[in-house]
Amino acid sequence: MNNELFSQLMESIEEGGAILRGEAEPSRTFEYPDVDVKELRERYKLSQDKFASLLGISPGTLRGWEQGRRRPDGAARVLLRVAEKHPRAVLDTVRGDARLAAKGVSPQKKKEAKAEARA
Repeated sequence: MNNELFSQLMESIEEGGAILRGEAEPSRTFEYPDVDVKELRERYKLSQDKFASLLGISPGTLRGWEQGRRRPDGAARVLLRVAEKHPRAVLDTVRGDARLAAKGVSPQKKKEAKAEARA
């Protein structure tokens, strides 16, 4: 790495540290609006129990999100955004798992079968 690139890198690291310590403002920020969970569920005409099951969460957690007592975060927030923009992807995944479960095939057994087929 040449000296000019190293200097730019160090300057960037120092700027990031100042932002994290609250000594400087970031030059840009990214906002991701929350998904309206109740509106999304109602759009797909699902009960709270069915929608919670689809997402792999408890109905109580879903109620908390819908009533604004709690907010989804992390993977749940990403999954809700995927469900909002690409519902077919979520439905195809869940339906596939449900079909396997009905046949008595666990996700682990499915992985093992795929590994054996590759060997």
